[in-house]
Amino acid sequence: MAKIPPGVGPRFPQVVVLFGATGDLAKRKLLPGLFHLSSVGFIPGCRIIGVSLDDIDLEGFRKIARSALDEFSSRKMSDADWDAFAAILDYVPLSAGPAALKAAVEKAEASLGVENRRLHYLSVPPSAALPAVRMLGEAGLVERSRIIMEKPFGTDLASAVVLNSKLHEVFDEEQIFRIDHFLGKEPAQNILAFRFANGLFEPIWNRNFIDHVQIDVPETLGLGKRAGFYEQTGAYRDMVVTHLFQILGFMAMEPPTSLEPAPISEEKNKVFRSMLPIEPHDVVRGQYTGYRAEEGVGPESDTETFIALKCSIDNWRWAGVPFYLRTGKRLGEGQRIISIAFREPPKSMFPAGSGIGSQGPDHLTFDLADASKMSLSFYGKRPGPGMRLDKLSLQFAMRDTGLIGDVLEAYERLILDAMRGDRTLFTTAEGIERLWQVSTPLLDAPPPVRFYAPGSWGPNAIHQLVAPHAWRLPFERAWRSKI
Repeated sequence: MAKIPPGVGPRFPQVVVLFGATGDLAKRKLLPGLFHLSSVGFIPGCRIIGVSLDDIDLEGFRKIARSALDEFSSRKMSDADWDAFAAILDYVPLSAGPAALKAAVEKAEASLGVENRRLHYLSVPPSAALPAVRMLGEAGLVERSRIIMEKPFGTDLASAVVLNSKLHEVFDEEQIFRIDHFLGKEPAQNILAFRFANGLFEPIWNRNFIDHVQIDVPETLGLGKRAGFYEQTGAYRDMVVTHLFQILGFMAMEPPTSLEPAPISEEKNKVFRSMLPIEPHDVVRGQYTGYRAEEGVGPESDTETFIALKCSIDNWRWAGVPFYLRTGKRLGEGQRIISIAFREPPKSMFPAGSGIGSQGPDHLTFDLADASKMSLSFYGKRPGPGMRLDKLSLQFAMRDTGLIGDVLEAYERLILDAMRGDRTLFTTAEGIERLWQVSTPLLDAPPPVRFYAPGSWGPNAIHQLVAPHAWRLPFERAWRSKI
């Protein structure tokens, strides 16, 4: 087993109470993630107590966990690995109530035999979040604990304020970790390293050198069995407030006084405070044809499955620089891209027909997939006589370093950070309420949805939204493969 560097994991053993332990997220991400963190030694001792509506016993839960690891874990598991993991599992059906949960936690803590901490993970629908919080309060499990909340964090400003108020009746804000798995990805954090560790880029990270920014997260997937949830949220509430705005905050924030959770959260919140309200005329809402025929969707549904918008940050660094955000279901390609377009030179001395400017401005592109990639495009001379220019690029991929095996999956990193009390990659109550506040004009008067064909890039109106620029996806050039 590889030696885990000091300070990477939590100081104390952990008792994890996993609400929604038999649900889809738990099977796909949380149980495999907890297995990896515990089996390789990131956590110095762990017990996991599953909680859900399913009326099953411990052996039933172990069967579910084993099936989840077999299907979704990206890492090999020996029989010995499984036996060790199965031994730290326990299960309490929700119907057993707070007393049974308290007894299970006390049993787990006693088995650890040393000072420990509690981590409560609420992998439940929004309607079940507050009942789970109340159950934890009634069970007396608030002390020495932290709680991870899944999105959405409200559906508008009023509901977010109420939700935070109810949460604060049981947990202090310092105990609450509102999760955004996009920020748990290695490339999202690489933005901080790229900006603040390199003297080449921080001086040009402003309105004087950057023309516009695109954050593009198209998805090829449809809704699956999430139609009921999606009808209550839509693409804007589901993706923009909780994911894309958070990425924007990382990309646009001022240098923090240190790379510590509090200074980073404060700089992100400054970005959110500087955002101008999202006006309906700067938004394109779309719905893929066939959505209304899906199970659980009304025949006249106005829910958007696609959203594109222009937003502005009204501060010294970014005044006048448009930020274009786009996401949606059933689109032409699945990507997670930040694309930064630099201003073109003020005057060109190149002859007509040289090709300068013909393929758009220079771009710095971050690919936010799990395997981190970056690309810097620029014009260079084509070999041969005369002055003909082509668009070239410098590219970096994490797989080229030989360290791709060290990359933690997003949920693994975020669970580990919550256990350590590191709030760097989590959203604060102030930040989420401010984002709902700037969203109010759009939520009060949303523009009508426009239909788009599955497999396309959204409604045609998106081209007017971004004009005189163009959307970077689909790319005219593919990422280079490893040679």
